Amino acid sequence: MSVASLRRAARESVSGLPREFWWLWTSTLINRLGAFVATFMTLYLTHDRGYSASYAGLVVSLHGLGGVVSSLGAGVLTDRLGRRPTMMIAQTATAFSVALLGFMTDPAAIVAVAFLVGMASNASRPAVQAMMADIVKPEDRMRAFSLNYWAINLGFAVSSAGAGFIAQHSYLAGFLGEAALTLACAVLVFLKLPESRPERGAPLKEGRERGPEPEVGLGTVFRDGRFMGVVGLSFLISLIFQQGYVGLPVAMGADGFSSADFGLAIAVNGVLIVAVQIPVTRAIEHRDPRRLLIVSSLLAGYGFGLTAFAGSVGVYALTICVWTLAEIVNSPTQTGLVVRLSPVHGRGRYQGVYTMSWSVAALVAPLMSGFVVDHFGADWLWGACAVLGSVAAAGYWLLMRGLGAEEDVVAGGGVAERRTNVPA
Repeated sequence: MSVASLRRAARESVSGLPREFWWLWTSTLINRLGAFVATFMTLYLTHDRGYSASYAGLVVSLHGLGGVVSSLGAGVLTDRLGRRPTMMIAQTATAFSVALLGFMTDPAAIVAVAFLVGMASNASRPAVQAMMADIVKPEDRMRAFSLNYWAINLGFAVSSAGAGFIAQHSYLAGFLGEAALTLACAVLVFLKLPESRPERGAPLKEGRERGPEPEVGLGTVFRDGRFMGVVGLSFLISLIFQQGYVGLPVAMGADGFSSADFGLAIAVNGVLIVAVQIPVTRAIEHRDPRRLLIVSSLLAGYGFGLTAFAGSVGVYALTICVWTLAEIVNSPTQTGLVVRLSPVHGRGRYQGVYTMSWSVAALVAPLMSGFVVDHFGADWLWGACAVLGSVAAAGYWLLMRGLGAEEDVVAGGGVAERRTNVPA
């Protein structure tokens, strides 16, 4: 491919998206550049503070539990208070709680503040996704979600290397650095992002009239059978992906590989996402989302299933390539499906419940991997991942059989925007 072709492809990948999206994208990138606590919490507690691995596991679990609790509340705030205020409150609270955590020395205080950090850091996600759906045209949403996911991984890749260097000198500097960058996100949102929450009764951006818009509460979301099916399938998929960070290092350690070997293998995940996320999205942007979700589920399950046959770092890296491709396809497609099933004035609540599926998976995955590996061995864990991927693929096929590309999508009693040949 010529340089001119590459430039044209890059231009087409980023063209046509509103300016507000790019400010939101920049906020996401800055936020992930400061990701220190989630990456180095266990090392900080065990190596720097001298606590046991069991205590570190408790703190990490409660950090995750905070995210589960805040998902629903943040979704309600996103719809009631607005996207912009919810993001500002969440990011400001995250900045102050992360800074406070760096100064905590009492075990009980560390547990309590870590729980608050988990709540605050997860609370902006429903607002970010809802705002993105508000400001981006339906036909561009998959591309927008993909670019946002690319920013998340680019920021995480850079922050992991930088935070590792900072941790060698001062963990406190890492906490304060994350707090400063998160506070910068709040300032950017305040200065550059207007509120995007649609007003009731206003015409849609595309110029079409709205249907009736009943009130949407959390009960409405939980009674929406098709959407909750998607949430359940999202939980299965995220449970599989979580094994790359909880089951894989345990299995590689049991096979005699070092932490450096694991770091080298798992780095393939971030590098591959940064390298091919955008071109892959261009290739699948107008494909049938049903097929994409089914194929990505199978790739995720059997990508991890192949780990049972890995005996070298190179083979482990190859299996990571398989399930990373599944991640690249699944994330923007599934996020687009959530938007498609969400009524306009219930986007925050729907995104909150969807976000909760990932938070719950982050809690369950360590328990699942530990139990299976301890009682049956790592090969059974990888076999279980293959089964979960197959179940998820079948679930997507069943749930989406009646979801046409040109129908009005009714979610929880409210009418979402009418889609015409929109893949996501």
